This record gives sequence, C-alpha cells and structure tokens, in this order.
Amino acid sequence: MIVALLALPACLIAQPAATSNPPPAQMAKQFQFTRTDSFKVNYLLFLPKAYDAKAEKRWPLILFLHGAGERGTDVWKVAVHGPGKYASAHPDFPFIIVSPQCPERQIWSKEVLLALLDDITANYAVDATRVYLTGLSMGGFGTWDLGLTYPEKFAAIVPICGGGQMISLLLSRRDKGPALKTLGVWAFHGGKDPVVPLEESQRMVDVLRKEGLPDVKLTVYPEAGHDSWTETYRNPELYDWLLKHERRK
Repeated sequence: MIVALLALPACLIAQPAATSNPPPAQMAKQFQFTRTDSFKVNYLLFLPKAYDAKAEKRWPLILFLHGAGERGTDVWKVAVHGPGKYASAHPDFPFIIVSPQCPERQIWSKEVLLALLDDITANYAVDATRVYLTGLSMGGFGTWDLGLTYPEKFAAIVPICGGGQMISLLLSRRDKGPALKTLGVWAFHGGKDPVVPLEESQRMVDVLRKEGLPDVKLTVYPEAGHDSWTETYRNPELYDWLLKHERRK
C-alpha cells in the first residue's frame, strides 16, 4: 500500500484547501488634516554700501547656508565663514547677502528657506534674475537639495564640500527641465576631505554633465581637507562668475 501511494501522480496528492473568503480588493481612501505652522528664523543681512531702497537699482542676492557647527541661537556664529565674512572686508561688495541660521539639531528646511527668500525679495531691492545659492558642508548638501529642487529660483548655485540626492535631480529633470538646463553650477571640494568624501561632489557633477547642463564645473583643492570653503569664498573670481549668470524665465 505504501508503494502504491508513492506512485500516485502529484495531481492526486492532497493539496491545501482553497480559501473560501479571498481578501477584499484594495479601496481608495483619503486622509485630510489641517496643520498650522509657525516658524521664525534668525539671519544676518548684508546690504551693499550704495544700497538705496528708494532707488530703481536692483541688486543681486546671495543666499548662504552655513555648516552644522554654526547651528543654534547665536546668529553671529554664522558670520565666521562665507560671503558675509568676505563682504565685511570689502565694503563695496555688490551683493545683498542673506545668511540664515539653522536651529540646533535640525537640518536645512526648503520650506523655511523659500519663505525667507520670498520675504527678502519682496521687501528689498533684489534683482530677481540674479539670485544665487551657496553653502558649505551641511549647507553644501542644502544647496544641492534646494537648488536642484527649485532651479527656477536661482541663476547659479555653489555647493561646497556637500552632496546631493538623485531623486531631487530626477524630479527636477522631469518637471523643470528648461530651468535645470540653464542653471549654473560650480562645486568645490577638498581632495583629502575626511568628513564628506570628494566622490559626493564628483557624482553630482558627473550626472549633471550627462544631463547636458552646459555650465557645470568642479574645483578640487588636492591637499585640502574638509575646509574647502575658506579658499573659495575669499576668491573674487567666484563672485565675478556669479554675476555672469542671470535667470531668464
């Protein structure tokens, strides 16, 4: 009998009984809630020596994002690096500079930065075709993120020792292709950076070049560590390069 059972075709061997109650089909639902946000941000503001709010002249603007070490509530910590430091030694610096401070234990919020930028643009004599974005380390990551997500807001971006997310680029390519293609990008990195590997900047630059952006470059300081911003921000060629870029919508 045992032999006979073993010889039975597989189709005759008992199978698990089919369930008589199959799971229901998926249903489309929607969850809705109302949220009221309130936020405040400390920032440093530099106005050019010849700035006159009542005059017709409009000024280019640089939005600067600091690194993780300058987070907190003491906004003057933001002044230790960046374009504002350069402007303090060069009173004729021809840019408005906005340098917000990120709260402790947080990272840059695109929502907050855009709201601040809109407020500054509305209340100061800003040339909306010449708005530039730059940042270092954590601010370099923020620059890649904000700049690639909203390329239509900026004429050029300068991320320093940062890195970006491919999803920001892919969505921008799909939804904002023309603005992305006309965005100027100049990235900087230290060749011996022990904190953020050089490959982070190289990867982003390589992808943008493959996307066909005509004005993308990467400067590497071969012997520099994480601090690739001091050399960058004290170089007047950077600011000359920025002024060559305008956002034409």
